Amino acid sequence: MAKKCPITGKGPLVGNNVSHANNKTKRRYLPNLQHKRFWLAAERRFVRLRVTARGIKLIDKIGIEAVLQQGLLNYA
Repeated sequence: MAKKCPITGKGPLVGNNVSHANNKTKRRYLPNLQHKRFWLAAERRFVRLRVTARGIKLIDKIGIEAVLQQGLLNYA
């Protein structure tokens, strides 16, 4: 399963762990993905999505139907 949000498109970033001795080793910053069920009133069923916290806030603000109509849900 990809570590990418289908709503916001956020994915992992690459950076460095920096020790006290200033040694740098590569690391990944992963998005805050959560499993969340959303009720689709039009289809009278739940849809389970793996979205970031920001995606959950966006869906709470404008609604899951508006997100689907605007085409923000992408699995590319």
